[in-house]
Amino acid sequence: MAYADQQMSGNKIIAIIVVALIHVALGYVLITGLAYSAAKKLVERVTTVDIEEPPPPEEEPPPPPPDEVRPPPPVAPPPPINISVAPPPIQTVTTPPPPAPVIARPAPAAPPPPPPAPSQARGAQPDGQARWQQRIMDNYPRRAVNDEIEGRVGVRVQISADGRVSSCSVSSSSGSSILDEAACADLTRFGRFKPALNDDGDPTTGSWATTIVYQLGR
Repeated sequence: MAYADQQMSGNKIIAIIVVALIHVALGYVLITGLAYSAAKKLVERVTTVDIEEPPPPEEEPPPPPPDEVRPPPPVAPPPPINISVAPPPIQTVTTPPPPAPVIARPAPAAPPPPPPAPSQARGAQPDGQARWQQRIMDNYPRRAVNDEIEGRVGVRVQISADGRVSSCSVSSSSGSSILDEAACADLTRFGRFKPALNDDGDPTTGSWATTIVYQLGR
């Protein structure tokens, strides 16, 4: 055993010396400025000495310990079983009170419309009837006077907005065409009227009826 250690120590010393010489040679080459190629060749010539150390002896495994008697593992008691049955939950439903009835207030009554203005409507009225009626009598038809014809003629006339007769019709004949024609002609010629009025008091058309009595003086 001592001999092997001495041989190994001698190899290490030789390797250290060789490495030191290599370093000295490299330093010398670098200092003296030799070419890089010369230093490379010198390095390649150096023989590398690998010193392998013998592996350490394998240690024997320790003998197994004698079988020990291990106590059995502790056994935990089972959890208690609760066999009580829980009562069903009681659900309390609170019924909200019914909403209060909504009483709708009646809308305020609209104010009554203003009363309409009094109507000013009126029918046509004779204007100076005595005057123009006398003119009709004075214009007694000559043929009727000669034949002593008398009679009553009912007439109906249409009055325009200016108070004049616009048309005339015989509503009741006297039996004489002479008196009937004379009655409408003279009333259209001499008759004057206040025109009819509408609700606003404006003149408008209207109608008027009368009876003309033709009677000869005795």
